[in-house]
Amino acid sequence: MSPSSSPAAGSLPILVVEDEPAVMELMRAALERSGYSTVPASSGVQALELLAGGEYLGVITDMKTPGGVSGADVHAWIGVNRRDLVSRVIFVTGDTVSEDTAALLQHTGAPCVEKPFRVQQLIGMVEKVFGKP
Repeated sequence: MSPSSSPAAGSLPILVVEDEPAVMELMRAALERSGYSTVPASSGVQALELLAGGEYLGVITDMKTPGGVSGADVHAWIGVNRRDLVSRVIFVTGDTVSEDTAALLQHTGAPCVEKPFRVQQLIGMVEKVFGKP
């Protein structure tokens, strides 16, 4: 049995990085109703601390987070320190028209869910990238 299909992989939580409480609650509720467990992080700094010490099914991160560590910085850290998760990052942003955001998405190849999003859009992307719970 490969590690990605082991029962333990399905029980790992998704790290959700979002500084807006209402958006965080919406994402957590939608993911948990769909059978995923979640761990919240309200900043990129907190996300890096959690990533350094925990195992996750994947990471959903807002592009812009407070504290000087952006979603792009989280992705870059994962690329160096957690190669197992580099293909399991989903960005969430309300700023897909920005040249910087577009360049980052092209550079990383990571999928993006645009705010405002429908819950089914988020869950569909999570199932596609992380697998069904």
